[in-house]
Amino acid sequence: MKKISIIGSTGSIGTQTLDVIRANYMDFKVVALAAGKNITLLEKQIREFNPRFVSVWREEDAKALRLSISDLPVKVLSGMYGLIAVSTAEDADILVTAIVGMMGIQPTIAAIKQGKTIALANKETLVTAGHIIMPLAKENHAQVLPVDSEHSAIFQSLQGERQNKIDKILLTASGGIFRGKKREELQNVHPKDALKNPNWVMGRKVTIDSSTLVNKGLEVMEAHWLFGVDADRIQVVVQPQSIVHSMVQFEDGAVIAQLGTPDMKLPIQYALTYPERKYMSGKKLDFWSLKEITFEKPDTDTFYGLNLAYDALKKGGNMPTVFNAANECAVPLFLDEKIAYLEIPELIQDCMENISYRDNPSIAEILDTEKEVREYVQGKYH
Repeated sequence: MKKISIIGSTGSIGTQTLDVIRANYMDFKVVALAAGKNITLLEKQIREFNPRFVSVWREEDAKALRLSISDLPVKVLSGMYGLIAVSTAEDADILVTAIVGMMGIQPTIAAIKQGKTIALANKETLVTAGHIIMPLAKENHAQVLPVDSEHSAIFQSLQGERQNKIDKILLTASGGIFRGKKREELQNVHPKDALKNPNWVMGRKVTIDSSTLVNKGLEVMEAHWLFGVDADRIQVVVQPQSIVHSMVQFEDGAVIAQLGTPDMKLPIQYALTYPERKYMSGKKLDFWSLKEITFEKPDTDTFYGLNLAYDALKKGGNMPTVFNAANECAVPLFLDEKIAYLEIPELIQDCMENISYRDNPSIAEILDTEKEVREYVQGKYH
């Protein structure tokens, strides 16, 4: 039985992870959970999965949760201390990093230092600190297993092929809800229109990121660190049906792909059961009824946030942090109708041009960069 800790248990990936564990209850035991401020859902999770301890971000929420579960022998923590405690739970084999944002970096580092397996769903960890995370994981013999469907697909395609040279990673994208639209058609996009994803069920921010292709840019950066492939050999391919989850082309020209229905539970389960595969219920691909699988080149003139991501990765240093932090500021501004949809990449570019560059940043410098970006944006829009 594998013992699991989850940070971000009430979010989209966290709840789906618990769905996987629920369906395989004989194989897994939840030992610790961390959430943001959804203590109502967290209480339900505690009562179902019986973790030893949990954490929420705010101490006032922790106090309320302690009262509501006072009948249970569960310790309730808060803040960064609580996140790190959940991440380093002594009896946990695997940490699922389903938390959103840069607050996932320090807990992940703490878990890696203990040699725990990381089921990684927190993009910011590698986007901003990949130059620290991957060498640290190697040093501590800690596996980093991707949970994102695309990176899991690449990881699966590489099984048995690690000795062979990768010529190119083909990272697929659905294209988002606005695929095929031009800039003039996106002038008056309302948040409710952008929050519709044609294939995937995701959180609000990731859904917006998918529509702008910023999410794919972040995934390009992740792929660079996970698989040691330069930016010039990571090619984004739009695959509208979300059937081909990503591909690897080898130096002899052979391409190996991973296909499946658009369901995040498959890559989550694979990360938890690796190297084994377990039965999973639900809809499977039916090639007799599958009408077509098509591919397109991404429109980087309209959705130029993807090009900005490549620029940030190639420049390196703290520039990926600037890219990510600027987007984290821009998306809520759009959702609150304070900026237009097309201003999201404009704000990212503005920050990349105006935030001070730092080469080979430490964790402290990464966090300083994020703070600098947020203060810069707040000065413009508040």
